[in-house]
Amino acid sequence: MNLTPPSPTPPSPSQGAPSPTPRDRGARAQARGIWPLRDHPALLWMLLAVVVALVHQWVPDATWLMVHLVLLGALTHSIFVWSTHFAQALLKTPDALDSRSNQSRRLTLLLVGTAAVMVGVPSTQWWLVVTGAVLVSSAVIWHGLMLRRRLVHALPGRFRITIRYYLFAAVCLPVGAAFGAALALGLSQSWHDRLLVAHMMTNLLGWVGLTVTGTLITLWPTMLRTPMDSRAEALAKQALPILLIALVITDAGALAGLRQVTVSGLVLYAAGLAWWARALWVPARRRPPREFATASVACALGWLAVGIGTTILLVARGQVSDSLGTLASIFVVGFAAQLLPGALSYLMPTALGGGPSVVRAGQKVFNTLAALRLVIINVGLILCLAPVPSLVRVTVSVLVLLALAAFLPVMITSIVTSIRAKRALGGGLPPLDPTARVERPPSALTLAQSVAGTAALLVAITVGVGLDPVAAGLGGGASAVPVASVTPTGETTHVEVSASGMTFTPDTVTVPLGNRLVIDLVNDDPATTHDLTLGGEKTSRLGYGEHEELVIDIVSGPIEGWCTIVGHRQAGMTFSVLTQGAPPVAGEGSDASADHGDDAPADHGSDTQGDHSTVPLLTDDPLPVIQPIDPALQPAPEATTHRVTLTAQEVPLEVAPGIWQQRWTFNGQAPGPTLRGTVGDVFEITLVNDGTMGHSIDFHAGALAPDEPMRTIPPGESLVYRFTAERSGIWMYHCSTMPMSSHIAAGMTGAVIIDPPGLPEVDHELLLVQSEVYLSSVADNAEEATEVSADKIAAEDPDLVVFNGIANQYDEHTLQVATGDRVRIWVLDAGPNRLTSFHVVGGQFDTVYQEGRWLLGGPGGASDADGGSVVDGGSAVDGEGTGGGQALGLMPAQGGFVELVLPEAGHYPLVSHLMIDAERGAHGILEVTD
Repeated sequence: MNLTPPSPTPPSPSQGAPSPTPRDRGARAQARGIWPLRDHPALLWMLLAVVVALVHQWVPDATWLMVHLVLLGALTHSIFVWSTHFAQALLKTPDALDSRSNQSRRLTLLLVGTAAVMVGVPSTQWWLVVTGAVLVSSAVIWHGLMLRRRLVHALPGRFRITIRYYLFAAVCLPVGAAFGAALALGLSQSWHDRLLVAHMMTNLLGWVGLTVTGTLITLWPTMLRTPMDSRAEALAKQALPILLIALVITDAGALAGLRQVTVSGLVLYAAGLAWWARALWVPARRRPPREFATASVACALGWLAVGIGTTILLVARGQVSDSLGTLASIFVVGFAAQLLPGALSYLMPTALGGGPSVVRAGQKVFNTLAALRLVIINVGLILCLAPVPSLVRVTVSVLVLLALAAFLPVMITSIVTSIRAKRALGGGLPPLDPTARVERPPSALTLAQSVAGTAALLVAITVGVGLDPVAAGLGGGASAVPVASVTPTGETTHVEVSASGMTFTPDTVTVPLGNRLVIDLVNDDPATTHDLTLGGEKTSRLGYGEHEELVIDIVSGPIEGWCTIVGHRQAGMTFSVLTQGAPPVAGEGSDASADHGDDAPADHGSDTQGDHSTVPLLTDDPLPVIQPIDPALQPAPEATTHRVTLTAQEVPLEVAPGIWQQRWTFNGQAPGPTLRGTVGDVFEITLVNDGTMGHSIDFHAGALAPDEPMRTIPPGESLVYRFTAERSGIWMYHCSTMPMSSHIAAGMTGAVIIDPPGLPEVDHELLLVQSEVYLSSVADNAEEATEVSADKIAAEDPDLVVFNGIANQYDEHTLQVATGDRVRIWVLDAGPNRLTSFHVVGGQFDTVYQEGRWLLGGPGGASDADGGSVVDGGSAVDGEGTGGGQALGLMPAQGGFVELVLPEAGHYPLVSHLMIDAERGAHGILEVTD
């Protein structure tokens, strides 16, 4: 069955449709060729999605934006265009029922509404979001009414069921949009999760799913160029009520918070989809996919099934909110980003027209490197979803993105090729490929390209492993256990060891001297990764449920082992090998543990530096800081709901001029991004663990049970943390994974500022987060940076004490203000261990705010001539108008701010008045100019 636009030739009377008028024939002829509102927006939205993916670290709500650029932007636009096309092709109604000008207005309304939503959400302009949602919903309702009008005026014919699929799909989008708009109301976590599931399923399985199933009944065999299954129409009619009932059950269960009901609805939907898919199997078996278009659509349908199955599991476990990244990867990259290019690869050349040879010429371009692209996209996506090292996931995902983005230049080339072929035929030249009408073209899915795609993925994996060999389990050195004069027994001791929490079970094994030892280590800890180093051998970092063998060929004496992840050994995660039998000859390895105990890799937490005080970390002539942290604060956003993604990453950062450390960070910076709002604001934080170990997050700015939102999540997973700011102050947030001291000291801290009511504006607002740095060794470049020293943390022996992550950075990069400016300095003591007494040398504070209370001054106050703060019509806070403050004392995790006005030009040091800490780097310069 051919679903190209209807021929200008009048249909025969047997078709039962009215003969088209000359106006109809002109409109249909005009439909062939370039139509900007039909052809360009989908290309634009896909291009924007690629751009956002490339620069996502600097784009607010990047994950949300990428998902909606593909689903709401490109896919929804294409649904508008091609469902209208198929309705006309199947029903053969007069074009006057829904003129091209009407379609253009509808597409314009959709385009404007979609753009408003895309701008409104990242900029938190909710009036713009609501306006855009109303425009999009209005366009969809209008689209549905026009489809119904065509159905009513059409004569009886086959496959009217397809249009009914479209009509029910058009009902779903406004409902799903309403669920989505409700997510911005700042509801409780429970209601947020319920609406999120309803929103996702209504739009994905309703608006998109029903449209796709209705279309592919006829389009799939057409793309394969084979007759359809004789049962296709009947199967479509039988499946529709099943799918609709399943959607109702799913939404009802989600909104009622009944997981079992929601799961049953999803299972029923999957059953309806399987029943419908029988109509696709016969054509595919008769003529398997041989081109990019059909193969891409087939892969998309496979990922749709995977996505539904995954959703069922996540709903059953109550983990949908925490696994949005996984679902987005499956539904957007696996399903939507392959369905749309696959369909367009067939439809665009067909819509441009020009005859079989022209259509074939355009479709041939779409087959460029088809197998290579498909292998990279699908196998690469599987790798990204697997528990691979973080940098492997990064390199593979970049390759997948390139393979997806390749469709855009291919699409443009195909359009240009079709236009040129049409012009050539119009000039009387012979068709470009005269054999295309009679010969079946060779398959575009070649083995050579498949091998090339696999090779490209292997290169990406190799690069990722090379960038982080330790995370890939390649960091262990050669065995340092000397083999004493012990006769090998030829026997093997095998032991299974479980890693969970901060213990190995068992943590001791007794082995006869001379035996071979095989340890089967399994990680039973769902929250984080673990490994084991023993006798110079080391396992890779194991995710939950993973296991690996560690082998000591000949046990020649007692051996001590441990988990090398920072802090785990200090928390008690050690393993001992004891021996029985005659001891080895003295001097030849009788104490194996003494021989290898100092050979643990330095970047896993062992302290190889020794007495750090002998190393001149801070000098009188320091190197320039490469990238100082800007301490200037921005005012609180006007939005009352703040959506932020914090990604746990382990990256090398400068901690003092010319000194580097492997830091554990939120969004690649230590301290993490500063959040700001007012009392009553809602914060929705998505934590994504892109590291190599378990991480978590704890916001002191919210009050809620820590069990779920503060739990540790393993690499590759995410969670959503929602809280309402009910009290003002500067609040710490940090990773709360044990050992917490190591995670905080490594950099996983940040500040949330909730402005006190009536807080006046000042000329300058600065933020200083004080924290400590504990070095395993001194590295003068990023490549040699090592992990935090857990031993020094336990000894409370910091190498550096820093403001905003880098010691003395504001000595060189001074903080500049003018005389007479009012300066407010917020201070947070992030610790984990040291107190602070913040002081401005040469300055006096007329306002002091500490831990939610005004110690001096207050809102509405103004500095009098003596420097005191005057409020309430001139009554001095201290009673005399002469009081002031000299230091803001804070314990770890406490914060506040001071205000002062500096009347003279000069250089005013900012210090912790625990002077040893000022000398360790808690020091800066406030430069005042006239």
